[in-house]
Amino acid sequence: MVEKGNKGRKEEVVTREYTINLHKRLHGWCFSLSLSFHFIFLDLFFFCNSFDLFRLYSYLPLLLSLGSTFKKKAPKAIKEIKKFAQKAMGTTDVRVDVKLNKHIWSRGIRSVPRRVRVRIARQRNDEEDAKEELYSLVTVAEVPPEGFKGLGTKVVDEAD
Repeated sequence: MVEKGNKGRKEEVVTREYTINLHKRLHGWCFSLSLSFHFIFLDLFFFCNSFDLFRLYSYLPLLLSLGSTFKKKAPKAIKEIKKFAQKAMGTTDVRVDVKLNKHIWSRGIRSVPRRVRVRIARQRNDEEDAKEELYSLVTVAEVPPEGFKGLGTKVVDEAD
C-alpha cells in the first residue's frame, strides 16, 4: 500500500534561478488571442452572413476584458511570483525580497517588467512557532548582457 504523505513537497534546502515571464501571467490567455479573434470576426463578417456570427461578436468584449487592470498590475505581479515560487519549491511560506519588490515597482504600478530573472532559495525556518519547517526566499538574479534568451532553470551552489 502506498503511504500518503507530502509527496509533492521537497525536503532538501536548495537554490534555483528561474526566468518568469510576467507579461503572459498578467495579461491572461485572452491578450494573445484577442487580435486573432478580431480578425476571425472580420473574416466571418465579410464572407459569411449567419446568425452565429453575432454570437461570436457578443463574446468578444468579455474576452478582451479578462486581462489585469492598470492599477492592479504590480500587486498582481507580486502575487504571481509568489504563486510560481509555491509551485516550484513546494512551500506555502514564500517571502519576497525588498529588492525584487522595488524592481517590480520601479516603473510604476502599471508598467511592470515583461520578464524577471529570480533566484528562489528554499531555507530552513528558525522561528520556534513556525507552522512549516521550510520557507522560500525570492530575490532578483542578475541578467547577463545578452538578455534572457537561452537562460533556463539552473541550480545555484551556495558559494555563488
